[in-house]
Amino acid sequence: MRRIQPLAAACALALFGATLATAAPARADDAPVTIVIKDHKFQPAEVKIPANKRVTLLVDNQDATSEEFESGEMKVEKIVGGRKQIKVMVGPLKPGRYPFFGEFHEATAQGAVIAE
Repeated sequence: MRRIQPLAAACALALFGATLATAAPARADDAPVTIVIKDHKFQPAEVKIPANKRVTLLVDNQDATSEEFESGEMKVEKIVGGRKQIKVMVGPLKPGRYPFFGEFHEATAQGAVIAE
């Protein structure tokens, strides 16, 4: 049976501990930001997200008809079926206001992401 040297064992344990300490745990603030489509409107019409960080938007269409989630500034164009949900990854965005709209009901489906 091979005996492990105390110094080697201590180094291995230190390396393992450092790996655990630097692993990024899941945080509650990493949860998707939800935007609901109801009555052909985005609710809330404005959502705030952290600047310079990649964020997931959960777009929940509660209407029976399809809608589009579109933003030239965020380079997003996705259709959300009636009573369906989609996830949209945005960012990292510089601080600012990034408008989005629903092309199928553009008169009412307007909103913005505020990165700060």
